[in-house]
Amino acid sequence: MRYYTQQDIVFLKRKANDIRRDIIHMIHKAGAGHPGGSLSAADIVTALYFHVMRVDATNPEWEDRDRFILSKGHACPVWYAALAEKGYFGMEHLDTLRKFHSILQGHPVMVKTPGIDMTTGSLGNGLSLGIGMALSAKAKKKDYKVYVMLGDGELQEGMVWEAAMAGAHYNLDNLTAIIDNNGLQVDGWVQDIMNVYPIVEKFKAFGWYIIEINGHDMYEILNAFQEVSKVKGPVAIIAKTVKGKGVSFMENECKWHGLAPNDDEARMAFQELAREVV
Repeated sequence: MRYYTQQDIVFLKRKANDIRRDIIHMIHKAGAGHPGGSLSAADIVTALYFHVMRVDATNPEWEDRDRFILSKGHACPVWYAALAEKGYFGMEHLDTLRKFHSILQGHPVMVKTPGIDMTTGSLGNGLSLGIGMALSAKAKKKDYKVYVMLGDGELQEGMVWEAAMAGAHYNLDNLTAIIDNNGLQVDGWVQDIMNVYPIVEKFKAFGWYIIEINGHDMYEILNAFQEVSKVKGPVAIIAKTVKGKGVSFMENECKWHGLAPNDDEARMAFQELAREVV
């Protein structure tokens, strides 16, 4: 990735805010969806698509592109918003979330949506899929990078840790896992449902290089990805985030894991997200 300027930071923060508005818009219009985990991931997904990753919206199947997998596929509104904002498809498609025949289904489908590198939804699969992509790049002598975002509740899936073992075994320096550590899952706090902590020590034990960041601080996000480029081996970025970030009444509230805002709630959310970002 290229180095960044203050102008880059301002642009990315504003773009993340646009993406948050898109998330609220599409979920409200659909009457269904997952706002909490989409909002918590918005800053990192924005940084990836608008600064870090080598992609071309006019050529989604470009063989040398970097790959992104949203393992926590239910948070796909953040992915759809980023792809639309990047120009992979028209913004009007955001009005069709979860409708029959729409290119934007309730979980990402790679054969329907331009820019979706892998179908996801069944939790726990994404890191293994990313390892397959990273190994393929090595075999083909390609230099593209693979980024996989997982939810912290998703770490309760045993398959994640089998994948973590494989990533270190094959020394995949083209693979980065990003843990959206917002602390909440559908039924409550992760540590109460099935405690996955200490996340940092677990990934270290499996042989991964660890970077801990505030997942809403654009400086820390970009610095982390710059650090990734210098590491010889798989990297896990543990990003401390807030579920529902950017909409005050959604923040750290479990019910917003999978609940669409009504008209009044959407109006309040838009008012908050209309504030100038500097």
